[in-house]
Amino acid sequence: MNASDVSAVVCTLESVASLRRCLTSLRQAGVGELIVVDAGSTDGTRQIAEQLADQVLCDPREGLGLARNIGIAASSGALILNCGSDNVIDPAALAGMIEHLEVTGCAGVGALTRVGDETYLSRSMNAYRRARFRPGIADVIGTPTLFRGDLLRAHPYDPRRRFSDDSELCERWATTLGATFSIADVEVLEVGKATIAELRARCRIYGVSDHEVYRAGRSMGWTVRRRMRSLTHPARVDLVEPMARLGVGEAIVRLPYLATVTTLRYAAWAATARAA
Repeated sequence: MNASDVSAVVCTLESVASLRRCLTSLRQAGVGELIVVDAGSTDGTRQIAEQLADQVLCDPREGLGLARNIGIAASSGALILNCGSDNVIDPAALAGMIEHLEVTGCAGVGALTRVGDETYLSRSMNAYRRARFRPGIADVIGTPTLFRGDLLRAHPYDPRRRFSDDSELCERWATTLGATFSIADVEVLEVGKATIAELRARCRIYGVSDHEVYRAGRSMGWTVRRRMRSLTHPARVDLVEPMARLGVGEAIVRLPYLATVTTLRYAAWAATARAA
């Protein structure tokens, strides 16, 4: 298979700052179908999408899981790429993801992401991502993700999930389908994310996701051990594991960033739980 077999699905909301670059990169990468699912943007996002996409669909703002399902249901490709509106994917990266999917036989493949600029924040983000997301078999893969189309259309995202759709889908597929997932050794650029405001926004998304996963797990009868694994997940993946994988010197330099991410994530989880 090649890029022409790919249906790319991009969910958007007020994404004018990055969308043109994202969609242009997908066109240049050769995707066979380009679908944008827009949640009623008013900043010019939809106009850009209408210029560059094959289909522009409406998202009722009921969660990312539902938005992605809208695009997935309208797709026709043998492969489906879920791409963030801030992702820039070059032809080599997409080709690498396709090859990795075929070679490994996995149900879905992710990619490594990096941000630009040379500030403490951007360097810390990239160091954190290198430490946390490494090529090879993974329990969960995040955006951008490449899935086998028929499988994703038959077993789509949980439409009730606002943000935690990736983790829910991967865990469900692994349990019910015996599916495996992997991260390809390719890099995808993420633009416009190396700011404090974006860091706060991302940590809020992770915190809401943590709450959704934990609440759903408890309702399904998770054991105490499984609940503790969920409760300690942010500290483990955002602080302990990155610190252990980075060299001693870099771990010390990145500690303020890692501690901030972990704290913001738990704060968002607590706020979401109080509001529920």
